[in-house]
Amino acid sequence: MEPISSLSRINVYSFITGASGSEDVEVAFTTPGVEPAEEDWHIASWGTPTSQGCPARILVGPGGGAVALSDGTYEMWVRVTGPVQQPVLRAGLVPVT
Repeated sequence: MEPISSLSRINVYSFITGASGSEDVEVAFTTPGVEPAEEDWHIASWGTPTSQGCPARILVGPGGGAVALSDGTYEMWVRVTGPVQQPVLRAGLVPVT
């Protein structure tokens, strides 16, 4: 992912293969290599579903984002809660400058 400015308020996406877009979805940002604690999770939403899955998205940034990130590099995690399964997926690094 290209760096985003800590001054920006934008959606950050991660495509989740197999998701229908009807499940509950949450996103967490942690120090790279550190698994999220329960308090790290933020409610996210879904983009437009495809036959392969659906993009999870969360609004990041100051002034109304679900989470504001200061300069640094974060590991993004996505948690999908379905009727039976609840996968927690590493979604990659998010550099913030």
